[in-house]
Amino acid sequence: MPHPTARPLLVVGAGGFARETADAVRALDGVFTLRGLLDDDPALHGRVVGGAPVLGPLAAVADHPDAAVVVCVGRPDAYTARRAIVARLDLPADRYANVVHPAASVGSTCTIGPGSVVLAQVTLTADVTVGAHVAVMPQVVLTHDVVVGDHATLASGVRLGGGVEIGTGAYVASGVLVREGRRIGPWAMIGMGSLVTRDVPAERLWFGTPARDVRRAPLPWPADDPLPEQSLDGTADPTADPTADPTGRSPQLLPTSS
Repeated sequence: MPHPTARPLLVVGAGGFARETADAVRALDGVFTLRGLLDDDPALHGRVVGGAPVLGPLAAVADHPDAAVVVCVGRPDAYTARRAIVARLDLPADRYANVVHPAASVGSTCTIGPGSVVLAQVTLTADVTVGAHVAVMPQVVLTHDVVVGDHATLASGVRLGGGVEIGTGAYVASGVLVREGRRIGPWAMIGMGSLVTRDVPAERLWFGTPARDVRRAPLPWPADDPLPEQSLDGTADPTADPTADPTGRSPQLLPTSS
């Protein structure tokens, strides 16, 4: 039986992130009633995914005006999608829910913006600010005075030192460590397992230990001010193909879960 005071909730998306969020919603007993998922893939409509029915396409949000919404999309190869969907839905901020797993630790001086998801075993210590529509995956640690911009993604196991700033829409992949006081620019991407000791410019892909500039991040818009492509030793590579793997092999540099 749904809890009488629980707010109905729609999760946008039906991939891994959406299913993880659905499980967090169930763990928040009595806070939300998960009404279902919305996804534009017609093959999913009417199916049960992750224990929740797929009610229809994103446009079906209009059929549920009483429900809160959280957008749970953003694979590494399409990490700008969350912002695009929020713009497409064009809902007021009060329609968006925060989903914070009960196994997360959120300090009393921390704030989390609308539409953000904080999953299990995440720690926010003191004076951490998380913006709107941010995805914080399991076992992330955000220490004092960290600021995370709107639409950013922090994949599992990320550790941010004190005073780190994550720009709007940035994607920080699994296991990344960021030194205190560093800044990762808007829409930048950090490859998994990297150690970030310097500021990262906007819209660039960095990875390695220590992390170095590799190429432009995989963004769906043209670069305003493209930087020279870099080889793995950090020197300019005038022959670099921005779509090629700079290592000459084809490992998965970034996590594949959405």
